Amino acid sequence: MTSGSRVAAGDVLDADRLRAALAEREPAAKAAPSAVRVVRAPGRVNLIGEHTDYNEGYVLPVAIDLEIRLAVVPTDDRRVEITLLADGDKAGFDLDHIPERSDRWIDYVAGTAWSLADEGLQLRGFRAVLASTLPMQSGLSSSAALELASAWALLDPPDPTAHGLDRMTLARLCQRAENEYVGVKSGLMDQAASSLGRARSAMLLDCRSLDHRAVPLPLLHHAIVVCDTGSPRRLQASEYNKRREECERAVRAIGDRDPSVKSLRDVDLDKLIAARFGMDERTFRRAEHVVRENDRVLEAVVALEAGDLDTVGRLFAQSHASLRDLYEVSSPELDALVEIATAVPGVVGARMTGAGFGGCTVNIVARTAIDRLRQAVETEYPARTGGRPRVFEVEPADGAGVVR
Repeated sequence: MTSGSRVAAGDVLDADRLRAALAEREPAAKAAPSAVRVVRAPGRVNLIGEHTDYNEGYVLPVAIDLEIRLAVVPTDDRRVEITLLADGDKAGFDLDHIPERSDRWIDYVAGTAWSLADEGLQLRGFRAVLASTLPMQSGLSSSAALELASAWALLDPPDPTAHGLDRMTLARLCQRAENEYVGVKSGLMDQAASSLGRARSAMLLDCRSLDHRAVPLPLLHHAIVVCDTGSPRRLQASEYNKRREECERAVRAIGDRDPSVKSLRDVDLDKLIAARFGMDERTFRRAEHVVRENDRVLEAVVALEAGDLDTVGRLFAQSHASLRDLYEVSSPELDALVEIATAVPGVVGARMTGAGFGGCTVNIVARTAIDRLRQAVETEYPARTGGRPRVFEVEPADGAGVVR
């Protein structure tokens, strides 16, 4: 992302501009500007550890400085209404009569309200405007960011600790909204990263114990660059939930031989190979990816902490090949971006990130090579795919909260 685009992004998210935009639309915000609060939640890019979270494995996400912000004025009428500043689209619902899923963006807000209310938490209606620098449906967790920002907007007062919630519990309630209301059986990684992110760091998350810690990133001379295929993901229409079912089938097959196995987290390569003839080839490939990917996450953490970016690059390559060949969630567009990036001198590693089926790649790039990567992608990708890519340099960011 060039300095000019960072300035533009800052304008979009400027808290005073958002307050003014809300005041133009809502008399309550104009009459009582001190009542308006601005909440934010970041997207995330996953460095490595794909499709391991719902298998109780390890992941290594980074909250990033592409985010969603809501300028909110609380109301007493138990109604939530949000206007998207990008296009003026407006949607809402009543907190006392949360509707069925509508297959629109407001579902993530309504689902979060449902999950929080079901937990017995005190919620309040509001009017809000929403601005975002997160590309939608691109694999950077815009849905999780919307859930977390909505949670901070809905809570009365707007502080999880005042309700006896820590940030991980809030992330789990937002995950429940996505799983049970929206209908996407995602793991916890996206919501945890958006809630618990730390500037200058990735987060190693154990999705079984929920233990987590910051992993400082060696980014003095290198940067994280995201390349967007322009091919959006649609998880409800994808095979995402099918992949989860295939993993569960593998667990049952291995568990028939070893009852101690409750998830693929309990499986090493020896156990998997021993149970190979108890499952079909496709199921075996899915499980092989998860087992090996868990090992790659832990190797990557060691390498990052040692500043060994060559090893990180090798692990990125292995992860992408596994997602392409074993888990079958890559796409021609994602493969093209990875191939273009790895041919650019100064690109340490490139791989698809997120659930796949479209979306983005994550790249670790020498800062001196960012312009070369951008030029290669913008020149070669349209010629190969006919698509229009976008290239973002991103920085690790703190998790969701109120903008002071």
